[in-house]
Amino acid sequence: MANALKPYLLCVKRTLEAAMCLENFSSQKVERHNKPEIEIRESPELLLNPVIVSRNEKERVLIEPSINSVRVSIAIKQADDIEKLLCHKFMGFMMRRAENFVILRRKKIEGYDISFLITNFHTEEMLRHKLVDFVIHFMEEIDKEISEMKLSVNSRARICAEEFLKRF
Repeated sequence: MANALKPYLLCVKRTLEAAMCLENFSSQKVERHNKPEIEIRESPELLLNPVIVSRNEKERVLIEPSINSVRVSIAIKQADDIEKLLCHKFMGFMMRRAENFVILRRKKIEGYDISFLITNFHTEEMLRHKLVDFVIHFMEEIDKEISEMKLSVNSRARICAEEFLKRF
């Protein structure tokens, strides 16, 4: 964990650990249905207060807990147009393959780049602390990946420009 990111990621980790107290809760309207309350929003008494953990105005995490699910939306730092394009393409690539990432949502929340949905079934099948560690690890690695892709694009553009300008 980078020293600059450490307090931010620690705060997100502690907030997620507190929000992961999920239990099985059947629908109050339809018998034998169990849907994530944070998604259907039928009963306001089952929704907890959403929490935004923000490092700056471009890097933030929205944690929306309910009685049987938690939705985690992440806004990733994008300093320039290249990073915006790379982030958009990379997140689109991942969201198209959401079924391979069990907790990843296909559709992001408006204003954020990617969203995860963790239900009580996920916490019953998997270890809670491992789910939290996965989200934190994802947040650490996504910045590195986008930075590496940006460096790669810039170096390829430099080589292309040199080859093009050799002709003149």
